Amino acid sequence: MTRKSCKVLFLCTGNSARSIMAEALLNHLGQGRFEAFSAGSFPTGKVNPLAVELLHGKGLPVAGLRSKSWDEFAGPDAPRMELIFTVCDNAAGEQCPFWPGQPVSAHWGFSDPAAVTGTDEIKRRAFEKVFQEISARIRLLLALPLEKLDRQSLQDELRAVGQQAPR
Repeated sequence: MTRKSCKVLFLCTGNSARSIMAEALLNHLGQGRFEAFSAGSFPTGKVNPLAVELLHGKGLPVAGLRSKSWDEFAGPDAPRMELIFTVCDNAAGEQCPFWPGQPVSAHWGFSDPAAVTGTDEIKRRAFEKVFQEISARIRLLLALPLEKLDRQSLQDELRAVGQQAPR
């Protein structure tokens, strides 16, 4: 991990909420040290409006965020990822495409706020809770001395971050 900008892909099934929030947050907090992307195995084709509302409310950029297939990142012209995170249990259990360069991967599971039913306020609270959990893990990622870790140590660290109890 010696590149100026580490490319990271967040994977989910629908690519409408969790992976989108992780992409936006890491791009913002990473301050050029990271370049984050997101995709889904079966993308919904649209970003969840509550995810957009939350990100906008936190002052995070939402322009350019879109629900897309992970196939966009498996081709020869795709950016070469260094880190890949699955953020939902479904995507973690699916057969992923071959990723050029064999990036380090880890599972960082979060509950699906888009699956929550009830009032808009209940749904917004679910999105906020998951956003805070994503934020906590991304902050742990940002604190890692990536340039000093060998591949196995990095893998171990990223998996340990994924096993942290949500706050």
